[in-house]
Amino acid sequence: MRIENSFIPVRGVGEATERRLWEAGVTHWDDFDGSVVGPTTADRIHEFVDIATDHLRRGDAHFFDESFPSGERWRLYENFRDDALFFDIETTGLDAARNDVTTVSFHRGGDTTTLVRGDNLTAGALREQFADAPLIVTFNGARFDVPFLEDSFDLAIDVPHLDLMYPCRRLDLTGGLKPIEKEVGIDRDRPDLSGEDAVRLWRQYERGDDAALDELVSYNREDTVNLERLADVVTNRLHTTCSPANTTF
Repeated sequence: MRIENSFIPVRGVGEATERRLWEAGVTHWDDFDGSVVGPTTADRIHEFVDIATDHLRRGDAHFFDESFPSGERWRLYENFRDDALFFDIETTGLDAARNDVTTVSFHRGGDTTTLVRGDNLTAGALREQFADAPLIVTFNGARFDVPFLEDSFDLAIDVPHLDLMYPCRRLDLTGGLKPIEKEVGIDRDRPDLSGEDAVRLWRQYERGDDAALDELVSYNREDTVNLERLADVVTNRLHTTCSPANTTF
């Protein structure tokens, strides 16, 4: 599902009207000729398409982040996936006021970077990672990763955000990241570790065990890289779920 297949951002167009358009063969903005809907809605669709086409040409993900209903923002993914920034953090606890961020891994365009506390994990380095990202992708990042980083480093992460936990729930995929990965067939290269293991490994590193840091970084990086695989699976499934049968996009 791409942004150009979507009519739901238009005022007065809900899921039923959008589906009716698709079933009539209007599966792309270019297909819309004013039929299927009434004249008022048709005018609104034409106006939206004119404006949205310009924003899409400029790669303005913010416009679509604001235009789409929150539950449909997964549709931004296909348009911005090649430059999307996947990220995941590890911490010493759940409270940003009392605990620290230990590692942050970023995956973008096939490359993965990890920032480590006491080395290269700084506010400036984080701002540089987020600076030109059109879309960030996390799992439970809206409630945890983003506010934790903002509180810990005095940041304002104002980037369109696809938190995969919510589209997963639409597909009845519940629980943590790792159980969901198993359910959809995403394998891991290393033994399964937990958040508690991540804290333990960091404490071992603080006591001089460099191998523990290597293991923590590897764990954090795999979490991050797997977000891209999960995003591909989830958005494809949602596309199939919401699309009428025998409809080609």
